[in-house]
Amino acid sequence: MIQTKQPWEDFPAVEKTLAGADHIDVKQFEGELSLREFIANFINYYPFWLKFLYRVRWLFVRVLGMTQNGIPQPPNTRPQDIPMTAGAKAGFFEVKAAEENSYYIAGGTEPHLTAHLAVVQEPLSETNNRFHVITVVHYHRWTGPVYFNVIRPFHHLVVNRMGLAAIGA
Repeated sequence: MIQTKQPWEDFPAVEKTLAGADHIDVKQFEGELSLREFIANFINYYPFWLKFLYRVRWLFVRVLGMTQNGIPQPPNTRPQDIPMTAGAKAGFFEVKAAEENSYYIAGGTEPHLTAHLAVVQEPLSETNNRFHVITVVHYHRWTGPVYFNVIRPFHHLVVNRMGLAAIGA
């Protein structure tokens, strides 16, 4: 069996984020846009049903004895406003590492888990790119896998819809 190299293997910061993860999933989207445009479109996707899911999450985390700081507000982020500096805030995430037109890693830590979202840009032509959206989860206590396994089906739906919205599909 021939093993091909994944595009993110060229970036040590992405590989470091993946190390020791309890959960990793990768989704791919293609479009004629830049990394910043993809990320801005991705995070700006906020339909009514996603807000509803945040409300359900608010109730669920309370049952597990955790907290949620309100319901996120709809973002209105322009590509030029996407922070590319480690430590900068990106919504409720913090930028961990980024390289223009290559990759972007943002994450957040809660008592039960740490979650990272990495987006790796793979050029396909002069104007077309494939974006690898990588979700990385590290559990901290028993509530981490309980929480994530309950939301996992919704996570796949949400990330897929966000990615499709990002490329204009």
